[in-house]
Amino acid sequence: MAQRRADGLIFLLAIIVVLAVMVIITHNAFTAPYPGLNDFMSRWEGARSYWVDRLNPYGEQASLNIQQRIYGRPVVEGEDPGYFAYPFYTLFVVWPLVVLPYSWASAVWMVLLEVSLVVSLFLLLDLFRWKPRPTLLAVLMVWTLVFYFSSRGLILGQPGLLVAFLEILAVWALVKQWDGLAGVALALSTIKPQMGFLIVPFLLLWGLRARRWRLVGAFAAVLGALLLASFLLQPSWLSDWLAQLALYPSYTALGSPVWIITRYYLGLGDAAELAVAAALVALLLWAWYTVLVQARQERFLWTVALTLTVTHLIAPRTATPHYVVFLLPLIFYLALIARKRRSGLWVGLVLLALLVLPWLHFVATVEGEFEHPTVYLPLPFGMLALLWLTRRRWWERAT
Repeated sequence: MAQRRADGLIFLLAIIVVLAVMVIITHNAFTAPYPGLNDFMSRWEGARSYWVDRLNPYGEQASLNIQQRIYGRPVVEGEDPGYFAYPFYTLFVVWPLVVLPYSWASAVWMVLLEVSLVVSLFLLLDLFRWKPRPTLLAVLMVWTLVFYFSSRGLILGQPGLLVAFLEILAVWALVKQWDGLAGVALALSTIKPQMGFLIVPFLLLWGLRARRWRLVGAFAAVLGALLLASFLLQPSWLSDWLAQLALYPSYTALGSPVWIITRYYLGLGDAAELAVAAALVALLLWAWYTVLVQARQERFLWTVALTLTVTHLIAPRTATPHYVVFLLPLIFYLALIARKRRSGLWVGLVLLALLVLPWLHFVATVEGEFEHPTVYLPLPFGMLALLWLTRRRWWERAT
């Protein structure tokens, strides 16, 4: 027992040393000479303005502080104002970093996002019972970090990468029957509600249906504590946050992938967008019905993947770094390919295509500093078609 504890302590210290070295390298090579990570900057400065300057993070002065950090001046018309625009309890996640200079805080944040991506990979490998050879595992780890949607998220410091990890962790924990951990992860994932407005209720309904009370209890306790602390510290936060969300359309050019197709390209108006979204929700409700009412538990993971896909097709506002959550179905398909004989070449080719094609698409279509609207379309729509065409493979693998 003593030897096991000693080995565990040595392992923990080794991890801490490795992470510290990663932070130092990231700081010296990237965040110090090239300040950025603007998606993190808005959250960090909003948190710093609250914890240090005692300002309302949604207020005019805190917003001006964010703009001074990003632009060196107040925002002008047509620019992203960089509002805090997250639930107040996001400040609790960022709080440990506000005492650091931004170059160090952003280095720590980038390493945290990198670790989240790699740990997500390992959770999914375990979830789908795939044990790749060491060489392929190393390739998968590198690919996970340089995948277009991952890389863009790392460069921006996008909190969506952390949220995707928390959603994957929640699903993995449920399958492994670590319900308390799943509930905590699911509650923390609500710092970015547009990524979880469908998966959170589905998993909670599933927990109620399966009498997994610890999942529901842990979620309610953690989210309740976060909300209570938020209202105690900033009573007006909810109305302030909703007011900032209402301003989103004034400085964001694109909506959901369904919006891009129906309105941006086809010019069909609200009715067409709502009709397509309604059809997707109807498909999703049918899938939920088969799992929650008919208790076809072999469809659980397929329905999770479908729920995540529909989420990013119809969410009022999405961002391509959010697409890292598609690692869940992608690893499933890679695992299927890997189980066939002489599969190494095919896995490698698929990984190469998934790496190269989105980057080529971005480079060929980029307009100034902005992604072209078409960059938002292939992965979610392609995944929707793939999930439907291969649904029986998912159901069979679960039995």
